[in-house]
Amino acid sequence: MQPTASEYPGSSTARCLRLKSGWQMPAAESGKRSTATALSIRLVLLAAVSLTMMILDHRETAFLDRVRQVASVIVYPVQVGVDQPFSAWRRASESFASRAALLDENARLKSDLRDYDVRLQRMDTLEAENDRLRAMLDSSQRVAGRMLVAEILSVDPDPYRQRFTINRGVLNGVYVGQALLDADGVVGQIDIVDALTAQAVLISDSNHGLPVAINRTGLRSIALGTGETGLLNLPYLTNSADVQEGDLLVTSALGGVFPPGYPVGRVTVVQRRPGQSFAHVLASPSAGLDRGREVLLVMNADEVGLTAANSGPAEDAR
Repeated sequence: MQPTASEYPGSSTARCLRLKSGWQMPAAESGKRSTATALSIRLVLLAAVSLTMMILDHRETAFLDRVRQVASVIVYPVQVGVDQPFSAWRRASESFASRAALLDENARLKSDLRDYDVRLQRMDTLEAENDRLRAMLDSSQRVAGRMLVAEILSVDPDPYRQRFTINRGVLNGVYVGQALLDADGVVGQIDIVDALTAQAVLISDSNHGLPVAINRTGLRSIALGTGETGLLNLPYLTNSADVQEGDLLVTSALGGVFPPGYPVGRVTVVQRRPGQSFAHVLASPSAGLDRGREVLLVMNADEVGLTAANSGPAEDAR
């Protein structure tokens, strides 16, 4: 009995027995060997092609440049297709980031706009106040003597008393009888003086009288307060007096309290009453008696010197 190849599968004896008996290799093992051989051949070919291209590229041939250009044209759509998702994501991210930045900037600009609106409202008030002060400064330049600006602190709530309090007093050189002006005309005069404040009476107060003259003719009279802010009475003009509606009343400087030629008001009513000695004449004040917060005090040099002289001994006694 002869030995078989299965009894010695891995030995040389088995291989000899296979050859003698005409044994054939299985198909699976044959396919694996052919595949390995094909891969080896491809590797060798690719290596050869790579070496050839490296040599050609080193020599900088025109042929390889054309090949490279053709390859780049062929590969370009692939590059674009691969890069498209990343580009789209990048654009979307930038779009969302830009929108968020725009929203933040819009909110910040709205906040700044609100702040500027509030400041602008305050600027309107300051501008109006500046205009009043400029007008008062221009008025002070038209009046001889030194001027002192004062601010109105409070107004007498009594409807029958046309008075207010200012933030200037004896320490500032204010004295009783001192004239008060604004940018448009005569306001009133000082009635009571304290150390730091003073009380002024308006020309419209029912207990106040002001020497005036008609600017057109020079005719002198007295303008009395009526207790109404916008009304003055001239009861001492006769029926034959040369006075007309619209005539300008100015200070006559009689009494030495008010500077001469300063506007007091304009005549609004002239009624000549037969059988009576005096006409009914009313005027409207030029000054804004119920407007504004600042007034000008006319500093009389004689009164200021007298105030300083009176305060001097008192300070020396201290």
